[in-house]
Amino acid sequence: MKTLPEQTTTPLFSSQKVLINFVILVLCAQFAFSVLAMKGALLPQMLELWQISKTQFGVLMSIYGIVHNVFYIALAWAQDRFSPRVLIPLNMVLGGITTFFLGKTNDFATLCFLFVMLSLWCEGAFWPAVLSAVRKSTSNDNQSKIFGLLEGGRGGVELLQNLLVVGLYTALGYSLFGLELAFMVNAVIMVILGVVTWFSLPKQTLLKSGDDATLANREVLAGMRVTLRLPEIWLAGAVGFCVYMVYTALPFFLTYLDEIYALPVLAVSIFGIASTSGGRIAIALPSGFIAQRFLGGSTGGMRIGLILVALLAISMMMLPVEPNTMWPAMALMLLITFAIFFMRPLYFAPFGEMGIPPRFSGSVIAIAAFIIYLPTSFAYLLWAVILDNNEGATGYRYMFALLALVAVIGWFLARSLNKRIRSGAVERIADKIRAMDIELGLQGEEKNLSPLIDT
Repeated sequence: MKTLPEQTTTPLFSSQKVLINFVILVLCAQFAFSVLAMKGALLPQMLELWQISKTQFGVLMSIYGIVHNVFYIALAWAQDRFSPRVLIPLNMVLGGITTFFLGKTNDFATLCFLFVMLSLWCEGAFWPAVLSAVRKSTSNDNQSKIFGLLEGGRGGVELLQNLLVVGLYTALGYSLFGLELAFMVNAVIMVILGVVTWFSLPKQTLLKSGDDATLANREVLAGMRVTLRLPEIWLAGAVGFCVYMVYTALPFFLTYLDEIYALPVLAVSIFGIASTSGGRIAIALPSGFIAQRFLGGSTGGMRIGLILVALLAISMMMLPVEPNTMWPAMALMLLITFAIFFMRPLYFAPFGEMGIPPRFSGSVIAIAAFIIYLPTSFAYLLWAVILDNNEGATGYRYMFALLALVAVIGWFLARSLNKRIRSGAVERIADKIRAMDIELGLQGEEKNLSPLIDT
């Protein structure tokens, strides 16, 4: 049986300019999701601000998920055809304008419209472009590390965002105006970042066809035909789907503490910040290094994480609801959160580890993002319906049971993906790409993003 290529000592960043570019991408990657970050710390207060139920919040998130999934597919070809400079800056500015108005309405129809716009600008072509740019920022053997730094860096920014939100909320006497002000501050920062990225990101693509527009279109479409027929692509997407599915339950850990144990608002918010932002910084940041060094890569890391989620979710399901079980419940939910954040940086790493060329990674990541983030179309609504229709601890037991089931399925899929990658996926994919290049008459070595940033 073939094994993965031996790990090299390729530097993570080839130059200081590439590092600075990566930091800018991290900032964009987090501030574009200001609303999603805030729900991790102050979901009950957001429901109060908008005067909506958990089910209505689930509807908003489903609308958000459906819109971005449609555009992930529709604009997948654009990820490799155009440079990040075309896809990222304008969307950041328009996303900032949309975010500004989110704190100024409690009309549900208006909220639905704003969530459609937010998904269009902050997901659509934007998010796959960010992920693709991150993937292209380093070599194939550093993919787990670079995505770990992305997620950990986003966690650091999210911590500052949530501290700002909670700080404004408490400083203004637990007034909802603090939330409104936080929306506006995040919006202004998004607009500023949009302007910065216009001047920092490279204009060129990585296609071998260069400036020949007709041949470039043929190259992109041919690359998509080759890569999207690979079983590894769909397996990696399915594993990521399972990881993200369990991730969508995290906001409802806060409502669990609020409803079952009646914790004070500030205590619930502190738990949310510690579990989400803290988890991303302490766990997500080193997860890529740990997975690559000790677990055989990203797929090995996800296997471990998924089985841990399954065991912990079963423990939560069986835990009796009594006053003296509050601390064990918090500990178990914290461990589930940490296991999820250990996996979150890893589900895009397999696409580089299996040898997908950088010039085609944008369209592959866009299609993979469609699969991985598909739970946003229904999962928040599913959890909300389960909880709203099953009062008290019963609804939460159903939620934890479903989490365990999804995690077990994900473990089996990750195991299959790991076997395929280790049995020679890199060589098989390279052969298919070489055959495609010969058919199109394309020559030259594969290009990387780093030289374009340096120039």
